[in-house]
Amino acid sequence: MSRNDDEQVLTYPIPNDAPLEPPAEWARLRQQCPVARVKLPSGDEASVVTRYDDVKQVLSDPRFPRRLDAADAARISATTSGGLFNSSMSASVPDTGEEHQQWRRLVGKWFTAKRMASLRPGIEAMADRLIDEMVASGQPADLKAALGFPLPVWVICDLLGVPESDREEFSHWSDSLLNLTRYTEEEVEAAHRAFTDYMAVHIDAKRAAPTDDLLSELIVATGADGYRMSDAELVATGRGLLLAGHETTANQIGKMAAMLLGDRRLWEQLLADRSLVRSAVEEALRLDASGGLGLPRYITEDTEVGGALVPRGTTMMCNMSAANRDERVFENPGEMELGRTPNVHLAFGTGAHSCLGQALARTELQAVLDVLLRRLPTLRLAVTVEELPKLEGLMVGGLREVPVRW
Repeated sequence: MSRNDDEQVLTYPIPNDAPLEPPAEWARLRQQCPVARVKLPSGDEASVVTRYDDVKQVLSDPRFPRRLDAADAARISATTSGGLFNSSMSASVPDTGEEHQQWRRLVGKWFTAKRMASLRPGIEAMADRLIDEMVASGQPADLKAALGFPLPVWVICDLLGVPESDREEFSHWSDSLLNLTRYTEEEVEAAHRAFTDYMAVHIDAKRAAPTDDLLSELIVATGADGYRMSDAELVATGRGLLLAGHETTANQIGKMAAMLLGDRRLWEQLLADRSLVRSAVEEALRLDASGGLGLPRYITEDTEVGGALVPRGTTMMCNMSAANRDERVFENPGEMELGRTPNVHLAFGTGAHSCLGQALARTELQAVLDVLLRRLPTLRLAVTVEELPKLEGLMVGGLREVPVRW
């Protein structure tokens, strides 16, 4: 069957006032409209998939690139660049085929689970220091500002060999890349230029005086097939890693804490059994109801998804957060079960573009949760769940603040 052209076109992302709960529309779409028409913040039309199998199918199909540079591809943001997936950064990194695999192999050497696990003692020590500072400053405190943001920034800056002192600029530049409605055209363009110039200067400095960091190694790295990154690829890779390495993890630390503290029984369960930390992190990733837009794909040829014919030229939004609550895959999908195993969530995507840094993100989230349980067992939200302020105007979802007491 084909899509019904008379169906309602939904605003996307779907409006939702609840900080930690999903829009009710997700369940309806999974049940009744597996491929739904939506209007993006740019005003352009796209389609969205919300079922687990459909999201996995589209993300895994190598025919469908994530870069939205085709003439008929939808723009995500109303700015001229169209947002992250239309940007010069995304255009500089190989997106499909063997070149993309060569790029992933070079970068992926740094993000193995074993290598990331070796960073854990340092991450825990930094979390301890940040909690010391938060406690010394008094309560209530914003857990996101005190711990959720500075910790992953410190980690990714150390990996890339860039100064942590520039973190406020990194945050602004990252937000501009993720812009939906927060920034003007002029602000986005200025941030793009500044971020590109900064990373180009940084890479030149690393080439002249290399140190023990990822970018220094990538400058000289050669794949088994002779592949080496161009200067444009190095700049784009540095920008992309800096963006992905702190923005999403900072948001997830805040959301994870809010989920666990919003239902005191969950926090008490973890205090009683710390062996649940690893599976609790996975469950927080699965149950995240504010994951943002999801991931786009450009459909390069007519294809069938969810029993519907999706025509070539469609921009498809893959809503992993909705898919992670699919009752066809997860038992009691709306419940947070800290010991849930297996947990085959799609929070990090799947296929050729699955998140390179997922081992790092998992290490950070597990370390933070362990340290919080050890250091602040009486931690609690300082506001009701309903009063938690949401992050607005960006491609990523989350909480602007997570006020806590202890």
